[in-house]
Amino acid sequence: MAGYKVEICGVNTSDLPLLKPAQAKELLVKIKSGDTQARETFIKGNLRLVLSIVQRFSQSGENLDDLFQIGCIGMIKAIDNFDISLNVQFSTYAVPMIIGEIKRFLRDNSTIRVSRSLKDTAYKAITTRETLMKKNLKEPSITEIAEEIGISKADIVIALEAVTPSISLYEPVFNDGGDTLYVIDQVKDKKNTEDRWVRNIALQEAINRLSPRERQIIILRFFDCLTQTEVAKGLGISQAQVSRLEKCALRDMKRHLC
Repeated sequence: MAGYKVEICGVNTSDLPLLKPAQAKELLVKIKSGDTQARETFIKGNLRLVLSIVQRFSQSGENLDDLFQIGCIGMIKAIDNFDISLNVQFSTYAVPMIIGEIKRFLRDNSTIRVSRSLKDTAYKAITTRETLMKKNLKEPSITEIAEEIGISKADIVIALEAVTPSISLYEPVFNDGGDTLYVIDQVKDKKNTEDRWVRNIALQEAINRLSPRERQIIILRFFDCLTQTEVAKGLGISQAQVSRLEKCALRDMKRHLC
């Protein structure tokens, strides 16, 4: 990004600082002790992270300045809730929270009207998911969420689908170096005539069968939309390891779903 100027919310992104891992760790320790200057420095040092996430929502139709501000709110929440005793990088914890904050904003500003009861069910499920993730350090299954809040799995899936932002039929969803797969391709697929809720649950169960590391990579790659390079950096492993684990996970998931 050096030498490339992007003005967003009045911020020249080419001037944004980058924090080295040791510096970030030191600042986090100071933040937990109440150092406001360290907090400000850490926030500025992670604005590029927010910007990189905001750019993924460039096709949402929302003002990027607004999304940048919402992303910053998510990043600040991540700072406040981050547990420095856990052996994970801040970005690994912050990225899902930033994405979640932006998605909530898009969901609340959607022109499609969703009933209050569906919204309440969806928000309960989302809150419970975040609580269980923080408690168990893994993505909870729909069954676990349903048992926690006492709502059926089908009702939870329906509610989550109702508050999910709509996307273009020509939105690319997958590209493995060959032809790009678009949303419309999935709609045309005869397999799409099956019950979509059952398929979502089956997918969740397939993910839960993976090892913790494989599950984490699949979630970061295909749910949080991170690149292999970003995942490798966040987990502290090589891109080659990410690629190998990803291929093994996708193979195992395909075997389970078939």
